[in-house]
Amino acid sequence: MRASPSDNLSVAKTQSSGSPDKTRVPFRPGALVIATLCNPREKFWGMILALASEGLSLSGAELASFEDLTAMVKDGEPFTPAVVFFPMHRIERVELDLPDGNLPSLSQRFFAKTGTEPAAALAPGDRGKSGDVRGASGERA
Repeated sequence: MRASPSDNLSVAKTQSSGSPDKTRVPFRPGALVIATLCNPREKFWGMILALASEGLSLSGAELASFEDLTAMVKDGEPFTPAVVFFPMHRIERVELDLPDGNLPSLSQRFFAKTGTEPAAALAPGDRGKSGDVRGASGERA
């Protein structure tokens, strides 16, 4: 399976500028990730909007809804990604959405099923649809 242009496969090659030791910055805005949360336990797939000591802001969808999401996008139904903020105390793990051996990443699966780049579909912005904005605890605002 070929990598789409918005796939995280190039993240490992990206380095921060201005740093004398050229430290890698994989969890930068625009990176596609899977966040595992606690209290309540859930997983969220999305694009990082911001990562700070206070928490993580993502644009995306709950992992449990991934197949429904791809079907909606494929069928041309309106879709607005959820823009959420998770406080750091809820974050158990954040991992880059990368392929695992022969298993494609969620981003690659999304592209293969919909023909739409995940970064384009998950980019927040005014597309004439009502947004799903959630508050600090993940509830709808």
